Amino acid sequence: MTRCKVICDKKTIYPTGGELSFRAVINGSPENELFFKYTPNGQITLSVVSPEILEQFVPGQEYYVDFTGLI
Repeated sequence: MTRCKVICDKKTIYPTGGELSFRAVINGSPENELFFKYTPNGQITLSVVSPEILEQFVPGQEYYVDFTGLI
């Protein structure tokens, strides 16, 4: 598993769902600076159709993203 730390940049709501935009953290805490050392740049954009999922994300808040292989 590989863990990244991102910040929600933008949440856009549409009549049929929405879009979430995230970028890699770069500073703000010792933990963020450690993540920046290994993942200094990155963006994730997700299209979401569930209002319940969209409600869980707040622009400006930080989140962990885990990548797990299917082996």
